[in-house]
Amino acid sequence: MMDTGSLGATWISFACCLCFVITYSSRNVCCSLAANAGKEYTEQDRQYWIENAKAKVTEKVKYVNKRGVAKNIIMFLGDGMSLTTLTASRIYKGQMEKRSGENEYLSFEKFPFVGMSKTYCVDKQVADSACTATAYLTGVKANYETIGVSASVKLNDCPGSVAPGNRTQSIADWSMAAGKAVGLVTTTRVTHASPAGAYAHTAHRDWESDADLEKAANLTDVTQCEDIAKQLITRSPGIDIKVILGGGRHKFFLNDTDKKGSRRDMDLVEFWKKDKAERFGIDKSAYVENREQLLNVDPSKTDYLLGLFESKHMKYHLKANASIQPTLAEMTRKAIEVLKKEENGFFLFVEGGLIDSAHHETVARLALDETVEFSKAVQQAVDMTSEDDTLIVVTSDHSHTMTMAGYPVRGNDILSLSGSLGVDELPYTTLSYANGPGKTNGPQPNDPQPNVNCARQDLSKVDTSQLSFAYPHLVTMKDYETHGGDDVMVFARGPWAHLFSGNYEQNVIPLTMGFAAGVGPAARVVSGPAAFTSAGLGTAAVSSPLAAIAGALLTALVVRRVCS
Repeated sequence: MMDTGSLGATWISFACCLCFVITYSSRNVCCSLAANAGKEYTEQDRQYWIENAKAKVTEKVKYVNKRGVAKNIIMFLGDGMSLTTLTASRIYKGQMEKRSGENEYLSFEKFPFVGMSKTYCVDKQVADSACTATAYLTGVKANYETIGVSASVKLNDCPGSVAPGNRTQSIADWSMAAGKAVGLVTTTRVTHASPAGAYAHTAHRDWESDADLEKAANLTDVTQCEDIAKQLITRSPGIDIKVILGGGRHKFFLNDTDKKGSRRDMDLVEFWKKDKAERFGIDKSAYVENREQLLNVDPSKTDYLLGLFESKHMKYHLKANASIQPTLAEMTRKAIEVLKKEENGFFLFVEGGLIDSAHHETVARLALDETVEFSKAVQQAVDMTSEDDTLIVVTSDHSHTMTMAGYPVRGNDILSLSGSLGVDELPYTTLSYANGPGKTNGPQPNDPQPNVNCARQDLSKVDTSQLSFAYPHLVTMKDYETHGGDDVMVFARGPWAHLFSGNYEQNVIPLTMGFAAGVGPAARVVSGPAAFTSAGLGTAAVSSPLAAIAGALLTALVVRRVCS
């Protein structure tokens, strides 16, 4: 048996060898960099691309997968944020900063791990935001337009939705069971499909208030069900969610007050205030309705925060009054400030919901701008947390039909004409949609081909820089452009982020997040980490010192190979 002195000598020897290898490798790296010092390459030089790629490889091999417990989980959901939306948005971002844009990055595109998820519903090839929310928040795929219930529940089946065996549990439930704080932030109504996936069970996503539920009385026995807003404020887990920020006042206030609500049964905001005061004290909660009130909230004194900033959805960033409406980044910052006080950590859901709304109107400029705002919110979370104890996952629920086509020159305005002509000798925009609403951008003065009877507009006579310019589409729909059915991207950083690589079903996402935090059904599969508690990490999976040194040694050798 090796004695303590021998073991210590072994470690010292190993460390010395490691230092030698790293020093030798670093010398080679420095020599390689010195050889290229003084040379400034441009994109026209072949070496520019070689050096660019070498730097990226070096960055990747230096990264060591994190296997500790995720004390905090933040899930960002870009509603309708398709792959094309990402590409166009990063170009838009760069061009707003007077660069060409093609080689830009959105904040989360710099995350070390990327995967793809399949978004279909159990009964639909192309999904909506309800069945997808059930998948990525509860781990169960469901039917189109249903939330928080299994596929045993058909659309409008109120009795089926209340059966305990048909109801799902969300990562909000799992997190609360482990003593974590929970928050949700959105730019849509807080009762909309995506956030509702964290707390509601309903056979129809539109049953947001009791007035909405009554409209379905001819379809099912609605007396057995509760609307989504009421579930959020009066039922578990919603009643214990510590931060709720977004739009949707209309669903919470009575219809006979100056708040111009739609409810007939009760004032849910008053119920929320009374509940928090009775359970936690009058000074522990705050209700806000504008940016100034939100920014003035003292997170050190506030444990529960409810903010409803619009009657319906919040306004698009480009159309909002910046002094009245908070940005998604500002809401995210305040939410984290409140939640991070919990010693056991937190789960926060943040949705950039208006990306989807703009796409439905085929107003690409607004969709891209909302995506950039979403990127800012992700960066805010990155700046406020540590990669060592916080898992951040960024994804989308479904795609849209927007495509990017033609052969525009590098740096061409992503929101303008492509520079090419169709067989009808008319120009077309780089961005367009497979289908869209029947509204037009006209009539335009001297337009020889108005957008009627399937004829294309002469876009050379149209101002595409208009804020609400509706981009061309192939098939005209009655109301809105539809979703797309293609896979969506998943970006991750933090503990166990490497598990989000590859292609998988969308319902795998919450169970993987739960695994990383030691909560939920997959918490302890294959010796996963125990849930974080204020007493410590428990049996969290942590790499041994030997494994860490071996990893560092391998990294040094690979860096030497790549950079030599």
